[in-house]
Amino acid sequence: MAVTRFAPSPTGYLHIGGLRTSLYSYLWARKTGGEFRLRIEDTDLARNSEEAMKAIINAFEWVGLNYDGEVFYQSKRTDIYKQYIDKLLENGNAYKCYMSKEELDSLRAAQEAAKQTPRYDGTWRPEVGKVLPEIPAGVEPVIRIKAPTTGTIEFDDGVKGHMKFDANQVDDYVIARSNGMPTYNFVVAIDDALMGMTDVIRGDDHLSNTPKQIVVYNALGFKVPKFYHVPMINNPEGKKLSKRDGAMDVMDYKNQGYLPEALLNFLVRLGWSNGDQEIFSMEEMLELFDPSNINKSASSYNAEKLLWLNSEYIKAVSNDRLIEELKFFDLDLSNHPKRTELLDLGKQRAQTLVDLKKSITDIIDVPTYYEEAGVKKFVKEDTKEFLEKYLVLLEKNREILYDVAKIEEITKPFISELGLKFPQLFQPIRIALTGGTQAPSVYDIISILGFDEVSTRLNEALKRNFQNS
Repeated sequence: MAVTRFAPSPTGYLHIGGLRTSLYSYLWARKTGGEFRLRIEDTDLARNSEEAMKAIINAFEWVGLNYDGEVFYQSKRTDIYKQYIDKLLENGNAYKCYMSKEELDSLRAAQEAAKQTPRYDGTWRPEVGKVLPEIPAGVEPVIRIKAPTTGTIEFDDGVKGHMKFDANQVDDYVIARSNGMPTYNFVVAIDDALMGMTDVIRGDDHLSNTPKQIVVYNALGFKVPKFYHVPMINNPEGKKLSKRDGAMDVMDYKNQGYLPEALLNFLVRLGWSNGDQEIFSMEEMLELFDPSNINKSASSYNAEKLLWLNSEYIKAVSNDRLIEELKFFDLDLSNHPKRTELLDLGKQRAQTLVDLKKSITDIIDVPTYYEEAGVKKFVKEDTKEFLEKYLVLLEKNREILYDVAKIEEITKPFISELGLKFPQLFQPIRIALTGGTQAPSVYDIISILGFDEVSTRLNEALKRNFQNS
Protein backbone atom coordinates (compact mmCIF):
# COMPACT_ATOMS: atom_id res chain seq x y z
CA MET A 1 0.00 0.00 0.00
CA ALA A 2 1.39 3.37 -1.03
CA VAL A 3 1.10 6.42 1.19
CA THR A 4 1.49 9.56 -0.91
CA ARG A 5 0.96 13.28 -0.46
CA PHE A 6 0.63 16.57 -2.19
CA ALA A 7 2.30 19.43 -0.35
CA PRO A 8 1.76 22.87 -1.91
CA SER A 9 2.90 26.19 -0.47
CA PRO A 10 0.06 28.72 -0.03
CA THR A 11 2.01 31.55 -1.60
CA GLY A 12 0.04 31.50 -4.85
CA TYR A 13 -2.59 29.62 -6.81
CA LEU A 14 -2.55 25.91 -7.56
CA HIS A 15 -1.36 25.59 -11.16
CA ILE A 16 -1.72 22.60 -13.48
CA GLY A 17 1.79 21.31 -12.84
CA GLY A 18 0.91 20.95 -9.18
CA LEU A 19 -2.45 19.42 -10.03
CA ARG A 20 -0.78 16.83 -12.28
CA THR A 21 1.61 15.87 -9.48
CA SER A 22 -1.26 15.53 -7.03
CA LEU A 23 -3.23 13.46 -9.57
CA TYR A 24 -0.34 11.03 -9.99
CA SER A 25 0.02 10.77 -6.20
CA TYR A 26 -3.73 10.28 -5.78
CA LEU A 27 -3.94 7.56 -8.44
CA TRP A 28 -1.05 5.57 -7.02
CA ALA A 29 -2.40 5.70 -3.46
CA ARG A 30 -5.91 4.75 -4.50
CA LYS A 31 -4.74 1.99 -6.86
CA THR A 32 -2.69 0.33 -4.11
CA GLY A 33 -5.36 0.75 -1.43
CA GLY A 34 -3.15 3.21 0.45
CA GLU A 35 -3.60 6.81 1.59
CA PHE A 36 -3.37 10.18 -0.12
CA ARG A 37 -2.69 13.10 2.20
CA LEU A 38 -2.75 16.86 1.73
CA ARG A 39 -0.16 18.97 3.52
CA ILE A 40 0.04 22.76 3.37
CA GLU A 41 3.65 23.91 3.63
CA ASP A 42 3.03 27.28 5.22
CA THR A 43 6.19 27.91 7.23
CA ASP A 44 7.05 30.97 5.11
CA LEU A 45 4.88 33.24 7.21
CA ALA A 46 5.84 36.39 5.31
CA ARG A 47 4.59 35.02 1.97
CA ASN A 48 1.62 32.91 3.06
CA SER A 49 -1.79 33.87 1.73
CA GLU A 50 -5.06 32.83 3.34
CA GLU A 51 -6.73 33.35 -0.03
CA ALA A 52 -4.23 31.06 -1.76
CA MET A 53 -4.74 28.43 0.93
CA LYS A 54 -8.50 28.44 0.37
CA ALA A 55 -8.00 28.35 -3.40
CA ILE A 56 -5.91 25.18 -3.11
CA ILE A 57 -8.62 23.44 -1.08
CA ASN A 58 -11.32 24.65 -3.48
CA ALA A 59 -9.37 23.34 -6.46
CA PHE A 60 -9.12 19.90 -4.88
CA GLU A 61 -12.85 19.88 -4.20
CA TRP A 62 -13.63 20.92 -7.79
CA VAL A 63 -11.57 18.19 -9.45
CA GLY A 64 -12.69 15.57 -6.92
CA LEU A 65 -9.29 14.45 -5.61
CA ASN A 66 -10.43 13.51 -2.13
CA TYR A 67 -7.64 13.24 0.41
CA ASP A 68 -7.54 11.12 3.56
CA GLY A 69 -7.80 12.58 7.03
CA GLU A 70 -7.40 16.23 7.89
CA VAL A 71 -5.21 18.72 6.12
CA PHE A 72 -1.76 19.02 7.69
CA TYR A 73 -0.49 22.57 8.25
CA GLN A 74 3.24 22.87 8.87
CA SER A 75 2.77 26.14 10.73
CA LYS A 76 0.99 24.17 13.48
CA ARG A 77 3.83 21.65 13.83
CA THR A 78 6.73 23.89 14.89
CA ASP A 79 6.98 22.20 18.31
CA ILE A 80 7.52 18.87 16.56
CA TYR A 81 10.28 20.29 14.37
CA LYS A 82 11.99 21.84 17.41
CA GLN A 83 12.05 18.43 19.13
CA TYR A 84 13.91 16.92 16.19
CA ILE A 85 16.30 19.87 15.92
CA ASP A 86 17.13 19.37 19.59
CA LYS A 87 17.58 15.66 18.99
CA LEU A 88 20.06 16.34 16.18
CA LEU A 89 21.96 18.79 18.37
CA GLU A 90 22.10 16.21 21.14
CA ASN A 91 23.35 13.35 18.96
CA GLY A 92 25.93 15.56 17.26
CA ASN A 93 24.33 15.54 13.81
CA ALA A 94 23.61 19.28 13.93
CA TYR A 95 25.36 22.28 15.43
CA LYS A 96 25.02 25.99 16.09
CA CYS A 97 26.64 28.36 13.62
CA TYR A 98 27.41 31.96 14.62
CA MET A 99 28.71 33.15 11.25
CA SER A 100 27.29 36.60 10.50
CA LYS A 101 25.57 37.58 7.28
CA GLU A 102 28.56 39.77 6.39
CA GLU A 103 30.94 36.84 6.85
CA LEU A 104 28.74 34.61 4.72
CA ASP A 105 28.53 37.24 1.99
CA SER A 106 32.30 37.64 2.02
CA LEU A 107 32.79 33.86 1.84
CA ARG A 108 30.38 33.56 -1.08
CA ALA A 109 32.06 36.42 -2.97
CA ALA A 110 35.50 34.83 -2.54
CA GLN A 111 34.23 31.44 -3.74
CA GLU A 112 32.52 32.95 -6.77
CA ALA A 113 35.69 34.91 -7.63
CA ALA A 114 37.61 31.61 -7.52
CA LYS A 115 34.91 30.04 -9.75
CA GLN A 116 33.92 27.67 -6.96
CA THR A 117 30.39 26.55 -6.06
CA PRO A 118 29.27 28.71 -3.13
CA ARG A 119 28.97 26.59 0.00
CA TYR A 120 29.41 26.88 3.74
CA ASP A 121 33.04 26.29 4.73
CA GLY A 122 32.40 24.50 8.05
CA THR A 123 33.82 27.25 10.27
CA TRP A 124 31.55 26.30 13.18
CA ARG A 125 31.35 22.57 12.42
CA PRO A 126 32.58 20.60 15.45
CA GLU A 127 35.35 18.15 14.64
CA VAL A 128 37.62 16.06 16.81
CA GLY A 129 40.62 18.17 17.82
CA LYS A 130 39.20 21.30 16.20
CA VAL A 131 39.14 24.56 18.17
CA LEU A 132 36.00 26.56 17.33
CA PRO A 133 36.03 30.37 17.22
CA GLU A 134 34.94 32.34 20.26
CA ILE A 135 31.15 32.78 20.33
CA PRO A 136 30.42 36.41 19.37
CA ALA A 137 28.25 38.46 21.67
CA GLY A 138 24.72 39.34 20.62
CA VAL A 139 24.56 36.90 17.70
CA GLU A 140 21.67 34.41 17.54
CA PRO A 141 22.96 31.26 15.84
CA VAL A 142 21.41 29.29 13.03
CA ILE A 143 21.34 25.51 13.25
CA ARG A 144 23.18 23.56 10.55
CA ILE A 145 22.98 19.84 9.87
CA LYS A 146 26.17 17.82 9.60
CA ALA A 147 26.25 16.55 6.04
CA PRO A 148 28.71 13.83 4.97
CA THR A 149 31.97 15.22 3.63
CA THR A 150 33.01 12.16 1.65
CA GLY A 151 31.39 9.45 -0.43
CA THR A 152 28.08 9.70 -2.28
CA ILE A 153 24.38 10.10 -1.59
CA GLU A 154 22.45 7.64 -3.76
CA PHE A 155 18.85 6.60 -4.32
CA ASP A 156 16.75 4.84 -6.93
CA ASP A 157 14.33 7.24 -8.59
CA GLY A 158 11.18 5.65 -10.00
CA VAL A 159 11.30 7.88 -13.08
CA LYS A 160 14.95 8.77 -13.60
CA GLY A 161 16.61 5.55 -12.43
CA HIS A 162 19.62 5.35 -10.12
CA MET A 163 20.77 8.76 -8.91
CA LYS A 164 24.18 9.47 -7.40
CA PHE A 165 25.35 12.75 -5.86
CA ASP A 166 28.84 13.43 -4.56
CA ALA A 167 28.60 14.27 -0.88
CA ASN A 168 30.47 17.51 -1.50
CA GLN A 169 27.44 18.74 -3.44
CA VAL A 170 25.52 18.99 -0.15
CA ASP A 171 26.98 21.36 2.43
CA ASP A 172 26.01 21.80 6.06
CA TYR A 173 22.85 23.66 5.20
CA VAL A 174 20.72 25.61 7.66
CA ILE A 175 17.86 23.59 9.18
CA ALA A 176 16.69 26.35 11.58
CA ARG A 177 17.06 30.09 11.18
CA SER A 178 18.28 32.40 13.93
CA ASN A 179 14.66 33.09 14.93
CA GLY A 180 14.13 29.35 15.47
CA MET A 181 11.98 28.84 12.35
CA PRO A 182 12.90 25.57 10.61
CA THR A 183 13.73 25.55 6.91
CA TYR A 184 12.05 23.87 3.95
CA ASN A 185 14.20 20.79 3.34
CA PHE A 186 14.27 19.93 7.03
CA VAL A 187 10.53 20.14 7.68
CA VAL A 188 9.68 18.30 4.46
CA ALA A 189 11.85 15.36 5.48
CA ILE A 190 10.45 15.34 9.03
CA ASP A 191 6.85 15.48 7.85
CA ASP A 192 7.25 12.85 5.13
CA ALA A 193 8.85 10.51 7.66
CA LEU A 194 6.32 11.10 10.46
CA MET A 195 3.36 10.89 8.05
CA GLY A 196 4.64 7.52 6.84
CA MET A 197 5.19 8.49 3.22
CA THR A 198 6.22 5.44 1.21
CA ASP A 199 6.25 7.20 -2.17
CA VAL A 200 7.03 10.85 -2.90
CA ILE A 201 5.92 11.92 -6.37
CA ARG A 202 6.92 15.48 -7.23
CA GLY A 203 8.31 17.70 -9.97
CA ASP A 204 11.93 17.22 -10.98
CA ASP A 205 12.64 20.80 -9.92
CA HIS A 206 12.88 19.17 -6.47
CA LEU A 207 15.56 16.69 -7.54
CA SER A 208 18.38 18.77 -6.05
CA ASN A 209 16.52 18.88 -2.72
CA THR A 210 16.41 15.10 -2.41
CA PRO A 211 20.03 14.49 -1.26
CA LYS A 212 19.60 17.25 1.33
CA GLN A 213 16.47 15.54 2.66
CA ILE A 214 18.15 12.13 2.65
CA VAL A 215 20.81 13.62 4.95
CA VAL A 216 18.00 14.37 7.44
CA TYR A 217 16.51 10.88 7.07
CA ASN A 218 19.86 9.25 7.74
CA ALA A 219 20.73 11.55 10.66
CA LEU A 220 17.50 10.61 12.44
CA GLY A 221 17.35 6.96 11.40
CA PHE A 222 14.21 7.39 9.31
CA LYS A 223 13.39 5.10 6.38
CA VAL A 224 13.92 6.84 3.04
CA PRO A 225 10.80 6.77 0.81
CA LYS A 226 10.70 5.92 -2.88
CA PHE A 227 11.11 9.06 -4.96
CA TYR A 228 9.58 9.77 -8.37
CA HIS A 229 10.72 13.03 -9.95
CA VAL A 230 8.34 14.00 -12.74
CA PRO A 231 9.64 16.09 -15.67
CA MET A 232 8.15 19.54 -16.16
CA ILE A 233 5.33 20.57 -18.47
CA ASN A 234 6.71 22.85 -21.20
CA ASN A 235 4.98 25.09 -23.70
CA PRO A 236 4.81 23.94 -27.36
CA GLU A 237 8.19 25.62 -28.00
CA GLY A 238 9.84 23.55 -25.27
CA LYS A 239 10.20 26.47 -22.86
CA LYS A 240 8.88 26.95 -19.34
CA LEU A 241 5.11 27.07 -19.26
CA SER A 242 3.80 30.59 -18.70
CA LYS A 243 0.35 31.80 -17.70
CA ARG A 244 -0.29 32.68 -21.32
CA ASP A 245 0.41 29.06 -22.28
CA GLY A 246 -1.87 27.57 -19.63
CA ALA A 247 0.04 27.73 -16.32
CA MET A 248 -2.81 29.53 -14.60
CA ASP A 249 -4.88 28.96 -11.51
CA VAL A 250 -6.66 25.61 -11.71
CA MET A 251 -9.92 27.41 -10.89
CA ASP A 252 -9.44 29.59 -13.97
CA TYR A 253 -10.09 26.44 -15.98
CA LYS A 254 -13.44 26.15 -14.25
CA ASN A 255 -14.18 29.79 -15.03
CA GLN A 256 -13.32 29.18 -18.69
CA GLY A 257 -15.80 26.33 -18.93
CA TYR A 258 -13.72 23.17 -18.61
CA LEU A 259 -15.09 20.06 -16.94
CA PRO A 260 -12.84 18.69 -14.18
CA GLU A 261 -12.82 15.20 -15.73
CA ALA A 262 -11.49 16.64 -18.98
CA LEU A 263 -8.73 18.54 -17.19
CA LEU A 264 -7.64 15.46 -15.22
CA ASN A 265 -7.72 13.33 -18.38
CA PHE A 266 -5.57 15.94 -20.12
CA LEU A 267 -3.06 16.07 -17.27
CA VAL A 268 -2.68 12.32 -16.82
CA ARG A 269 -1.55 12.13 -20.45
CA LEU A 270 1.06 14.86 -19.99
CA GLY A 271 3.84 12.49 -19.02
CA TRP A 272 2.14 9.10 -18.98
CA SER A 273 0.40 6.99 -21.60
CA ASN A 274 -1.30 3.69 -22.29
CA GLY A 275 -0.59 3.05 -25.95
CA ASP A 276 -2.51 5.47 -28.14
CA GLN A 277 -5.49 5.79 -25.77
CA GLU A 278 -6.54 9.42 -25.33
CA ILE A 279 -9.72 9.33 -23.23
CA PHE A 280 -9.57 7.80 -19.76
CA SER A 281 -12.29 7.53 -17.17
CA MET A 282 -11.16 7.79 -13.55
CA GLU A 283 -11.73 4.04 -13.26
CA GLU A 284 -9.38 3.42 -16.18
CA MET A 285 -6.75 5.75 -14.75
CA LEU A 286 -6.87 3.88 -11.44
CA GLU A 287 -6.59 0.52 -13.20
CA LEU A 288 -3.76 1.43 -15.56
CA PHE A 289 -1.61 4.10 -13.89
CA ASP A 290 1.83 3.20 -12.54
CA PRO A 291 4.32 5.96 -11.67
CA SER A 292 7.16 3.74 -12.93
CA ASN A 293 5.79 4.33 -16.44
CA ILE A 294 5.99 8.14 -16.24
CA ASN A 295 7.96 9.52 -19.17
CA LYS A 296 11.53 10.58 -18.52
CA SER A 297 11.29 13.60 -20.83
CA ALA A 298 9.30 16.81 -20.42
CA SER A 299 5.76 17.07 -21.81
CA SER A 300 4.34 19.76 -24.08
CA TYR A 301 1.16 21.60 -23.20
CA ASN A 302 -1.35 21.35 -26.06
CA ALA A 303 -4.30 23.74 -25.72
CA GLU A 304 -6.06 22.26 -28.76
CA LYS A 305 -5.93 18.77 -27.23
CA LEU A 306 -7.49 20.07 -24.01
CA LEU A 307 -10.30 21.77 -25.93
CA TRP A 308 -10.94 18.58 -27.91
CA LEU A 309 -11.06 16.48 -24.75
CA ASN A 310 -13.40 18.96 -23.10
CA SER A 311 -15.75 18.89 -26.08
CA GLU A 312 -15.82 15.08 -25.92
CA TYR A 313 -16.68 15.14 -22.22
CA ILE A 314 -19.40 17.75 -22.78
CA LYS A 315 -20.99 15.43 -25.35
CA ALA A 316 -20.68 12.44 -23.03
CA VAL A 317 -22.05 13.75 -19.72
CA SER A 318 -25.78 13.80 -19.00
CA ASN A 319 -27.99 16.78 -19.69
CA ASP A 320 -28.84 16.90 -16.00
CA ARG A 321 -25.13 17.36 -15.24
CA LEU A 322 -24.85 20.09 -17.88
CA ILE A 323 -27.85 21.90 -16.40
CA GLU A 324 -26.09 21.97 -13.03
CA GLU A 325 -22.77 23.06 -14.56
CA LEU A 326 -24.41 25.90 -16.50
CA LYS A 327 -25.85 27.37 -13.30
CA PHE A 328 -22.28 28.44 -12.45
CA PHE A 329 -22.42 30.58 -15.61
CA ASP A 330 -25.77 32.13 -14.63
CA LEU A 331 -27.86 30.02 -16.98
CA ASP A 332 -30.60 27.92 -15.39
CA LEU A 333 -32.42 25.62 -17.80
CA SER A 334 -34.07 23.54 -15.07
CA ASN A 335 -37.60 24.62 -16.00
CA HIS A 336 -37.11 25.44 -19.68
CA PRO A 337 -39.57 23.37 -21.76
CA LYS A 338 -36.97 22.87 -24.51
CA ARG A 339 -33.96 22.21 -22.28
CA THR A 340 -33.25 18.78 -23.78
CA GLU A 341 -33.35 20.08 -27.35
CA LEU A 342 -31.22 23.11 -26.47
CA LEU A 343 -28.57 21.00 -24.77
CA ASP A 344 -28.54 18.26 -27.40
CA LEU A 345 -28.08 20.89 -30.08
CA GLY A 346 -25.55 23.07 -28.28
CA LYS A 347 -23.21 20.38 -26.98
CA GLN A 348 -22.49 19.05 -30.46
CA ARG A 349 -20.54 22.24 -31.25
CA ALA A 350 -19.35 23.46 -27.85
CA GLN A 351 -15.73 23.09 -26.78
CA THR A 352 -16.36 24.67 -23.38
CA LEU A 353 -19.31 25.32 -21.11
CA VAL A 354 -18.94 28.99 -22.01
CA ASP A 355 -19.45 28.01 -25.67
CA LEU A 356 -22.44 25.90 -24.67
CA LYS A 357 -24.02 28.75 -22.77
CA LYS A 358 -23.54 31.11 -25.72
CA SER A 359 -25.02 28.67 -28.22
CA ILE A 360 -28.09 28.33 -26.00
CA THR A 361 -28.54 32.00 -25.16
CA ASP A 362 -28.10 32.88 -28.83
CA ILE A 363 -31.34 30.97 -29.36
CA ILE A 364 -33.41 31.70 -26.27
CA ASP A 365 -32.49 35.38 -25.86
CA VAL A 366 -34.24 37.89 -28.08
CA PRO A 367 -31.53 39.56 -30.19
CA THR A 368 -30.79 43.17 -29.35
CA TYR A 369 -28.21 43.60 -32.08
CA TYR A 370 -27.90 42.40 -35.69
CA GLU A 371 -24.46 41.45 -36.97
CA GLU A 372 -23.64 44.29 -39.36
CA ALA A 373 -21.31 42.28 -41.60
CA GLY A 374 -23.94 39.55 -41.94
CA VAL A 375 -26.70 42.06 -42.72
CA LYS A 376 -24.54 43.72 -45.36
CA LYS A 377 -23.70 40.40 -47.00
CA PHE A 378 -27.03 38.56 -46.85
CA VAL A 379 -29.90 41.06 -46.52
CA LYS A 380 -30.84 42.30 -50.00
CA GLU A 381 -33.74 44.17 -51.58
CA ASP A 382 -35.79 40.99 -52.14
CA THR A 383 -35.08 39.51 -48.69
CA LYS A 384 -38.18 41.08 -47.09
CA GLU A 385 -40.42 39.61 -49.78
CA PHE A 386 -39.36 35.97 -49.46
CA LEU A 387 -39.13 36.13 -45.65
CA GLU A 388 -42.75 37.24 -45.53
CA LYS A 389 -43.70 34.38 -47.86
CA TYR A 390 -41.76 31.93 -45.69
CA LEU A 391 -43.62 33.17 -42.60
CA VAL A 392 -46.90 32.42 -44.36
CA LEU A 393 -45.64 28.89 -45.10
CA LEU A 394 -44.66 28.38 -41.47
CA GLU A 395 -48.00 29.61 -40.19
CA LYS A 396 -49.85 27.17 -42.45
CA ASN A 397 -47.75 24.36 -41.00
CA ARG A 398 -47.38 25.57 -37.44
CA GLU A 399 -48.62 22.26 -36.02
CA ILE A 400 -45.55 20.39 -37.38
CA LEU A 401 -42.89 22.95 -36.48
CA TYR A 402 -41.74 20.89 -33.48
CA ASP A 403 -40.33 18.33 -35.96
CA VAL A 404 -37.00 19.28 -37.58
CA ALA A 405 -37.41 16.76 -40.42
CA LYS A 406 -40.86 18.07 -41.33
CA ILE A 407 -39.65 21.69 -41.29
CA GLU A 408 -36.99 20.63 -43.76
CA GLU A 409 -39.62 18.87 -45.91
CA ILE A 410 -41.66 22.04 -46.38
CA THR A 411 -38.66 24.36 -46.69
CA LYS A 412 -36.70 22.68 -49.47
CA PRO A 413 -39.53 22.93 -52.06
CA PHE A 414 -40.06 26.57 -51.02
CA ILE A 415 -36.40 27.38 -51.71
CA SER A 416 -36.54 25.55 -55.04
CA GLU A 417 -39.75 27.26 -56.17
CA LEU A 418 -38.35 30.73 -55.51
CA GLY A 419 -35.04 29.86 -57.17
CA LEU A 420 -33.07 30.70 -54.00
CA LYS A 421 -29.83 29.36 -52.66
CA PHE A 422 -29.92 28.11 -49.07
CA PRO A 423 -27.84 30.98 -47.59
CA GLN A 424 -30.18 33.53 -49.16
CA LEU A 425 -32.97 32.29 -46.94
CA PHE A 426 -31.20 30.83 -43.95
CA GLN A 427 -28.69 33.57 -43.15
CA PRO A 428 -31.26 36.40 -42.94
CA ILE A 429 -33.40 34.09 -40.78
CA ARG A 430 -30.44 33.33 -38.50
CA ILE A 431 -29.69 37.03 -38.14
CA ALA A 432 -33.34 37.81 -37.38
CA LEU A 433 -33.69 35.00 -34.83
CA THR A 434 -30.29 35.11 -33.11
CA GLY A 435 -28.60 38.34 -34.17
CA GLY A 436 -25.72 36.56 -35.95
CA THR A 437 -24.77 34.18 -38.74
CA GLN A 438 -23.02 31.42 -36.74
CA ALA A 439 -26.01 29.87 -35.00
CA PRO A 440 -26.96 26.20 -35.55
CA SER A 441 -29.35 24.88 -38.16
CA VAL A 442 -32.34 27.12 -38.87
CA TYR A 443 -34.56 24.05 -38.70
CA ASP A 444 -33.40 23.38 -35.14
CA ILE A 445 -33.89 26.99 -34.10
CA ILE A 446 -37.42 27.08 -35.48
CA SER A 447 -38.34 23.80 -33.80
CA ILE A 448 -37.13 25.12 -30.44
CA LEU A 449 -38.66 28.60 -30.64
CA GLY A 450 -42.01 27.66 -32.20
CA PHE A 451 -44.03 29.68 -34.68
CA ASP A 452 -45.14 32.54 -32.43
CA GLU A 453 -41.60 33.46 -31.32
CA VAL A 454 -40.18 32.96 -34.82
CA SER A 455 -42.88 35.23 -36.23
CA THR A 456 -42.26 37.91 -33.59
CA ARG A 457 -38.50 37.99 -34.17
CA LEU A 458 -38.73 37.90 -37.95
CA ASN A 459 -41.31 40.67 -38.04
CA GLU A 460 -39.22 42.79 -35.68
CA ALA A 461 -36.16 42.39 -37.91
CA LEU A 462 -38.19 43.31 -40.99
CA LYS A 463 -39.75 46.25 -39.21
CA ARG A 464 -36.29 47.56 -38.32
CA ASN A 465 -34.95 46.59 -41.75
CA PHE A 466 -32.24 44.70 -39.83
CA GLN A 467 -30.88 48.02 -38.57
CA ASN A 468 -29.44 48.43 -35.07
CA SER A 469 -30.37 52.06 -34.52
